[in-house]
This record gives sequence, C-alpha cells and structure tokens, in this order.
Amino acid sequence: MEVGHLSWSQSAGWRVEELAQGKPDVILYFGSREMLACGSRYGELRAMFPDAAILGCTTGGQIRGDDIFDDEISAVAMRFDATAIKLACETANSALDSRAAGRSIGEKLQGSDLAGIFVLSDGLNVNGSELVAGITERVGAHVPVTGGLAGDGAKFEQTLVGADCPPRSHAVAAIGFYGNAIRIGHGSAGGWDVFGPRRRITRSDGNILFELDGEPALDLYERYLGDEAKGLPGSALLFPLQINDPRHPEHTVVRTVLAIDRERRTMTFAGDMPEGWVAQLMRGNFTQLAEGAAEAARQARAGLAEAKDRNGVAVLVSCIGRRLLMRQRTTEEIEAAGAELGARLQYLGFYSYGEISPHAESGICELHNQTMTVTTITEAAA
Repeated sequence: MEVGHLSWSQSAGWRVEELAQGKPDVILYFGSREMLACGSRYGELRAMFPDAAILGCTTGGQIRGDDIFDDEISAVAMRFDATAIKLACETANSALDSRAAGRSIGEKLQGSDLAGIFVLSDGLNVNGSELVAGITERVGAHVPVTGGLAGDGAKFEQTLVGADCPPRSHAVAAIGFYGNAIRIGHGSAGGWDVFGPRRRITRSDGNILFELDGEPALDLYERYLGDEAKGLPGSALLFPLQINDPRHPEHTVVRTVLAIDRERRTMTFAGDMPEGWVAQLMRGNFTQLAEGAAEAARQARAGLAEAKDRNGVAVLVSCIGRRLLMRQRTTEEIEAAGAELGARLQYLGFYSYGEISPHAESGICELHNQTMTVTTITEAAA
C-alpha cells in the first residue's frame, strides 16, 4: 500500500505528494462548506485523478498531522497492492429515509470478501443510528462499518457529501474494501463525565426527543444551560446525553443535539433516542478527552495485528462538540492519538456531527457522538 498527502488552500491551490509506484485507487478529502460547495475542488481532483474513487465531505475543521485547519482542505491518496474497492452512494431526503438508504448502500457493497466499509453521511438530514442499522442488515454484523456524519462547524445549516461527484446535501456515500490483504482497525472512546440525575426517556420518536421523566426535554436543557440556552443548539454540544438500555446498563452510547424546536419543546439528536432508555447529562474534562483519543488510537492500531507496522492511513473523526469545548487545547487530543498511531500511519480526519464505529465493548457497529473514532487502513505483506 502506498499513501500520499494532498492539501488545498486559497493562496497555494493544490499541493500534491505524488505516489511513487502508480496511480491512486482512492482519494479521501475533507473541507469546510465554504470551500467545497461550489464543486470546483472536486472537479480539480477528478482532473488530477481520473481513475480514482473520490469521496469527501464538509466538516467542523480538518485534521492533518498534529494540527487542525479551517482554511485548507485535507486529503489523502491511497494505492492498494491487493485490495479491490467499490464506491456506493444514496440519497436520504429526510431522516425517515435513513434505514432504507443504509440498506441500499449495504446491498451495493455486500460480497463474500467484503472486509470493511467507510461511510460518510449528510449530518443534518440523516438519522445516523438508523443508517448504520440499515447497512449492517445487508452486510452482516461481522463487517466493520466506520466513518462519520458531515459537519458544518457550529452553524448547523447544511452539510455536503460527494462520491465521484461534487458534494451535495442529503447524500450518503460509502466505500467498500475487499480481499484478504486489507487490514482495517477501529477504535472509539469518549472521556466525558456524567453528572446530575438519571432520567428516563418517556417520549420520543426516532431521533426526536420530546420528554425526560415526563417533562419537556428542552426545559431540562434550558435550566442547566441558563444564559447559554440562547445559543442552542450549539451550546448543547458542551452537554451531551449518555443513554443506555436499562436492561444492559454496561452498554452506553452518547448522543449530540442537532436541532431544537422551541415551540414544540423538542430536541433532535444525531441518532435514535429510544423510549424507556435512561439518559444522563455529561460534561467534558480536558485530560480525559485527550486520553479518550489516545485510547481510540490504541484500539485501532491493535486491530491491525501483524500489519500494524506497515504503511497505511489513519482517519480520525472527532465530534465538533469536543472541539468547541477544548478550543485552543483541541490539538491535545490529536497529538495524543498521533502518539499512539506510530510513524508508519499517515493520519488525517475531520470534526463531525457524529462518529460511526463498532462499539468498544459489544463490537456492534453503531453511531456515537462526542467521541474520537479512529479507522486504520493498511495491507498485510504478500
């Protein structure tokens, strides 16, 4: 496997690290909505790499090496020695289409030698947990599904995804990796503290939360946030919810707010909020957030087994809420993850509205929020 970095800035245009042994099979790219919406950057990539599968999305900040960029596009070119790839794309007009879009993606990518899927999705119009459930229905729970929901900084206005086409809204795209040579590692961890009482989800509809303990959910958030409530939904990113099925209290996931309806007193989350589940507020701890990123990287690198010291790529997908909380200290989580990945893995990534990875405890692929998720990609020796 061979890897080359690419980046774009307004002043310098594209800077491309050429591959020595051949043309790339895959280009992954991440940038702000302002940089990607016109479609010109995709057109330039297509002109440079006419035969590559090109997949990218908008973000809340781009990760490249140990730094974070808002005014540059971060990209990577990958050429495989013995791995086949396939790109699939679907449209989800609303959150209600999420599972169907996932099923269609899964059907297009399923195969006896399918080794893993990396997916990028619209971050505002898709229910991420339903999307992942639809994919795994078709490909099976044994196939790791990783990736993330596209971002739009703290604006929450529009997110875009492109798969061999200019980025557009309502899109879900995924790339499948096939064969015995590919090695895909994955890891996901948080680092948030829970606080306050545990509350039962007493009324919800998919990813829309109406009530906690019989009280409008938005009332609860506004009480805790005080003056910060005027900044909702953005300010809610600093106080996500940890939820779990009371029958399986050890299996917890975190949910992030995407939108609110002040008249209906509802909150829309990136994934399902099942009725009867228990919810508890969370807040961040800088040291623990950085350690969570390191733990995700350790899990992902360990998953490469015998190929962990070969050349490859690590894709870091971290929640925009973590960046908004850590601010100038955000690079600490990137550095912590990088220290665990080793010198042979080139890493890049983005800040998202949701992260997709197998759960660290159960191994079931699902949507996470407020985590650092790491996907490592390399090939075993021939």
